[in-house]
Amino acid sequence: MHSNTHTQCVILIDDSDNDNFFHDIAVRKCGFDGEIKIYDKGEDALEFLLSDRVSVPTMVFMDINMAGMGGFELARVLEDQLEPGVPLQLHMLTASSWSVDKATADSIALIRSYLVKPLTRETAAALIDLS
Repeated sequence: MHSNTHTQCVILIDDSDNDNFFHDIAVRKCGFDGEIKIYDKGEDALEFLLSDRVSVPTMVFMDINMAGMGGFELARVLEDQLEPGVPLQLHMLTASSWSVDKATADSIALIRSYLVKPLTRETAAALIDLS
């Protein structure tokens, strides 16, 4: 499902400050000039996403293994609690290349893709709708 409006918000969720820093740069270097929100806890990102109700086309890049709420748990809660049809694209962005993690991601309908870190400018450009 491709929306008519371009991505207006990118959310990075990772408990690694370094990863968030470099992924923020990659998103900016691909030409994205919208809002970037960074969370180091899944719980904080969930609170924002549920209160904001994803009011603008939003792309989320999220790690799997984080202290507290991990990426898969967050994806399942969002899938259960967000209204159908919200303009949200969820991408797992992880250091794990384990096939079991990939299979888990494939089993959650809200997850669009499974990416192995780091996020590059080229990958960001291919995913983010800048038009």
